Amino acid sequence: MRQLNSVVKAVGGIAVVLLLGYLFYFGGTDLIRNPRATATAAETKPAPAGWAPSRPDTLAPLVEEVKPAVVNISTTQAPRQQPRRGFRAPFRGQEPFEEFFERFFGGPMPQEPRPQQSLGSGFIIDKDGYILTNNHVIENAGMIMVKLANEKEYEAKVIGRDPRTDLALIKINARGDLPVVRIGDSDSLQVGDWVLAIGNPFGLGQTVTAGIVSAKGRVIGQGPYDDFIQTDAAINPGNSGGPLFNTRGEVVGINTAIFSQSGGNIGIGFAVPVNIAKSLVPQLKAKGRVSRGWLGVSIGPVTDEAAKELKLKDTKGALVMEVVERSPADRAGLQQGDVIVSFDGKDVAGATDLPRLVGSTPIGKEVSLRVIREARPLDLKATIREFREDATPS
Repeated sequence: MRQLNSVVKAVGGIAVVLLLGYLFYFGGTDLIRNPRATATAAETKPAPAGWAPSRPDTLAPLVEEVKPAVVNISTTQAPRQQPRRGFRAPFRGQEPFEEFFERFFGGPMPQEPRPQQSLGSGFIIDKDGYILTNNHVIENAGMIMVKLANEKEYEAKVIGRDPRTDLALIKINARGDLPVVRIGDSDSLQVGDWVLAIGNPFGLGQTVTAGIVSAKGRVIGQGPYDDFIQTDAAINPGNSGGPLFNTRGEVVGINTAIFSQSGGNIGIGFAVPVNIAKSLVPQLKAKGRVSRGWLGVSIGPVTDEAAKELKLKDTKGALVMEVVERSPADRAGLQQGDVIVSFDGKDVAGATDLPRLVGSTPIGKEVSLRVIREARPLDLKATIREFREDATPS
């Protein structure tokens, strides 16, 4: 037991790190550059066998097809009281009474509360006026206005939100046929595929940028269900909630975040895979929220040190740090120090895999678990319950 406790303590710090990482600003990347360089016949090398260029000379026809279904979103939030720090009236030195407030009350004169405004993007997913966007675009909004590509504006209402994947479904009541996007398959994306991002960066209006898929399955510390597409298609503040298209004009992602120490575009952007949204939209439509499965364990990664102490062959799986009393995991017989390597027939390669697998499991389903305990495999059964907001995600 002393040996097990030392493993849990060593891994504990790493487990906490998995839940942090908000160095990511919502909202960046660089436009694709294609410098034309000439090469001599001696410098020119034949392309690898089976390779063919996949980018057309122009993306204009594709953009013309998909742009009408992309919308700009503006929101107005409830006013908040803010101090008037550093305010000076023009040509007049200090504002009347401001020196009085600073001298006798130890702070600046209070400012009248003002409504807060924000901008974002979204896309129409059906002709009834349902629009998919990011939760952070519309969260706490008192009024949501949607502007279509034809400049018509409509007030929208929130149908459902899921903060844990940063997705939201809103709806407008518009007359006439609405243009809609075609939904693709984000699982079929490959690193290196060309993608287009369309949105409303900095409130400029519809803007198109292009890039490639830089990576898949990125964990950026936004939450336990991280599974982002990384792209270098330019994403900036205001692009949030806009679509990421493949070259067939299908939505494959929802642009959500950038990595940037300055808040500007440096070529690392992240999009929620559209397949995640496809699985959640029916619940958002039906009940305005998402129900997720819950197992009742706190987990961490299997480090090299943990693998050595537990006499494991490799570092695959999720190390059980704690089992919640009377949870499905507790009733199934899971113990601290177990390493979960399979859940419901699916491999658990690492600690970040398990919350996604458990969360997407239907409530009440009995699942099989394969764990490694004391260097031996063990098969268990657990009946998944609904996740509560005050519980650990897995």
